[in-house]
Amino acid sequence: MNNQTMAKTFGWMFIGLLVTFITGYVISMNPNMLLNVMSTTGLILIIIVEFALVIFLSARITKMKPITAKISFLLYSFVSGLTFSSIFIVYEMTSIMFVFLITAVLFAIMAAIGAFTKIDLTKIGTYLFIALFGIILCTIVNIFLNSSSLDLILSIIIILVFIGFTAYDVQKISRLSEMNLIAEDNLAIYGALELYLDYINLFLQLLRFFGNNSDN
Repeated sequence: MNNQTMAKTFGWMFIGLLVTFITGYVISMNPNMLLNVMSTTGLILIIIVEFALVIFLSARITKMKPITAKISFLLYSFVSGLTFSSIFIVYEMTSIMFVFLITAVLFAIMAAIGAFTKIDLTKIGTYLFIALFGIILCTIVNIFLNSSSLDLILSIIIILVFIGFTAYDVQKISRLSEMNLIAEDNLAIYGALELYLDYINLFLQLLRFFGNNSDN
């Protein structure tokens, strides 16, 4: 395992999370900006930009300049922060920080497992991707069913899936580093994006279970 690459990866992941949370908090303090972001048009545009940036980074990471990769990742973190503004309205700040801490501890444990385990997690990754695809399909179906029970089950499964993805992605980043197929700075950004997505998805689902609504 290349410790320097992993240090850069986690460093950029932290920067991305910081950008997202600061952006979300600032937007939540401005009612006019919040209304624009949470409008149907605003949300659709944000989702399109997020998907475009993820696809762009994933597809071009081996060819793009490091500065382009870094700017793209920071832009993605900022755009994600726009939608994150809603959590500062829905949940108490102390609750958000508490769940953030829980997520950090759980993430650190799984990241350590991924970094130091001798078990090949490649096959587990295949099952995780299948499960993720199933979650997306069930989520779409539940838009029409509007079943609270299915919603709860999906949230639990999402937590388990991204716990697994955290260990899987850390091991994958470590192995890619050893192969020297991607420039170190670019790999750090690619890895930061993967782990950022794992962390955010874990955080949001845990917040649903342990977060206290601001109107309570």
